[in-house]
Amino acid sequence: MSDTAQLYALDIIRGGVHRIDIETGEVEDLITGIDEAPDGIVVDEAEGFVYFTLMGVPDTPLTPDREPPFTHRNGSIQRVPMTGGEAEIVVPRGTFTTGKQLATDPATGRLYWTDREGHGVYRSERDGSGVTPLVLTAHRGLPLDEEECVGIAVDAENGWLYWTQKGPSDGGKGRILRAALEIPDGETAVTRDDIEVLWERLPEPIDLDLDRENQVLYWTDRGNPPEGNTLNRAPIPAPDARGEQPTIVASGFGEAIGLALDLPGQVAYVSDLSGSIRAVDLRSGAVRLIAALAGGATGIALAR
Repeated sequence: MSDTAQLYALDIIRGGVHRIDIETGEVEDLITGIDEAPDGIVVDEAEGFVYFTLMGVPDTPLTPDREPPFTHRNGSIQRVPMTGGEAEIVVPRGTFTTGKQLATDPATGRLYWTDREGHGVYRSERDGSGVTPLVLTAHRGLPLDEEECVGIAVDAENGWLYWTQKGPSDGGKGRILRAALEIPDGETAVTRDDIEVLWERLPEPIDLDLDRENQVLYWTDRGNPPEGNTLNRAPIPAPDARGEQPTIVASGFGEAIGLALDLPGQVAYVSDLSGSIRAVDLRSGAVRLIAALAGGATGIALAR
């Protein structure tokens, strides 16, 4: 890893976007005071911007010990310069309900994100145009709280889209699913029938990241221990096959949320709602505290 590698992290309570020096743990504020619950993040180093999803204004105030409901359609995507400054709206408020993890395809610049209470997976161009629902999960035969989409990973080279449906809090009904990156001809985001369930009955899976070269999926889980509050990984199964039993790489997090892989360095970075951001050695599972945000840490992204 380059000596200049840094993490970018979101604080849902303080409403902040922050840069963290991995070696020293120093936290630099890019922007604070956002009252719309930032959650997912990607860094565009070429353009010099940090993009992030917003869950929107919650129904009741955010507190460190309780996550309020987000039922109003006021989610958005915004961006801030990597040097700090004012936030700029990319995907307007109200385009979706509750913005969760954000991913990107560097080859096209497209943004991909999940909508938890809106029960969907979306895509847009980097400038926010062309917003397109790729998957709409409501009314597919499950209770609504089992259809909430949270984590997302994109394998554009192989044409796959992965996402989590976390299920009820600590409910043991979480799932990880897959579908083609493009909707099949003649189908829609509502009717597409190419969705595969890869893992089910997980405690409460949240964010995803992908080792594309080795076709291994990593995810955080904020459910009940011992399987929950963990970092997990498993090989991605072949088409029409189920995933094998995942390996717990590390445990003991405080409501694990964000995930960023440094595969050359064999390290995963995990954030949680206690505000802690930790480095996990992917070979040994050893965990080291990098930094602690004043509020609850949600999405994280690695940049050089």
